Amino acid sequence: MSEDIPFDRSFDFEPGVPKEVAPGVRALVVGNAGPFTFKGTMSYIVGEGPYAIVDPGPEDERHLAALLDATGGGNVSHIFVTHTHRDHSPGVAPLKMKTGARVYGEGPHRLSRDLHIGESFPMEAAADTDFRPDVVLKDGEAVTGDGFTVEAVTTPGHTANHMAYALREANLMFSGDHVMGWSTPVVAPPDGAMSDYMASLQKLTHRNEELYLPGHGGPIKDAPRFVRSYIRHRQAREASILHRLNKGETDIPTLVRAIYIGIDPRLVKAAGLSVLAHLEDLAARGVVVTQGVPSVEGTYRLA
Repeated sequence: MSEDIPFDRSFDFEPGVPKEVAPGVRALVVGNAGPFTFKGTMSYIVGEGPYAIVDPGPEDERHLAALLDATGGGNVSHIFVTHTHRDHSPGVAPLKMKTGARVYGEGPHRLSRDLHIGESFPMEAAADTDFRPDVVLKDGEAVTGDGFTVEAVTTPGHTANHMAYALREANLMFSGDHVMGWSTPVVAPPDGAMSDYMASLQKLTHRNEELYLPGHGGPIKDAPRFVRSYIRHRQAREASILHRLNKGETDIPTLVRAIYIGIDPRLVKAAGLSVLAHLEDLAARGVVVTQGVPSVEGTYRLA
């Protein structure tokens, strides 16, 4: 199903080595490769100094040293954070301590909805609940630095506080984990919400940035077309769920086995959470029903 998106999994970045990816923008990859991070988290250095940094990544001494070295010893005035997962934001505190830069973001980590009675938070270990920006940005708010203008674009879905950033001078978007060139992101309730995610994708279709620089993987060219393929993919995933439910009541493990053919075993739990996100959205729209609130353990049928 995922190959209806024109993924590009080529990657030619090395940890600790900055590489120019657009005029006035260099990328540095953290050495934290894995099934959810691909080759590692991408940090971006913007401007000619004082610099802005987008997503300092996890707390990693070698990556911090590389960022400081690439910015002339820490000539950094702005730090922007796309969202508060532990592979993106814990590096803020040591970087701020070294540089004195101001930190910008949508806000602290929060859930997309309240926990149901008896429900656990499956993504709790991934959440950076310590993050606090110096400046809380609103949608459309612009921040200017020396040679750059960064516009905040709220894109909830992957997390409730996910924010992309448009670099106006280069007509590009730092898309975080909302849109990535190597894979689709996990949308895991209650950390994220599929209804929010789809609305955020639709929002991006009304923007003109041609290049996206994501939180993992290489640059995405012809970004508007790529976003439309993301939307079609999620619509197809929903259609697959409804097709299986048309055969009768079923549960999430059965849906995962039917839809995610050949999935990496390490990603089965995440796939189940993404299916739950779709089912929560479908239930809210009155398309499917379940006993009680939607949950990973529930069974589902067409309304």
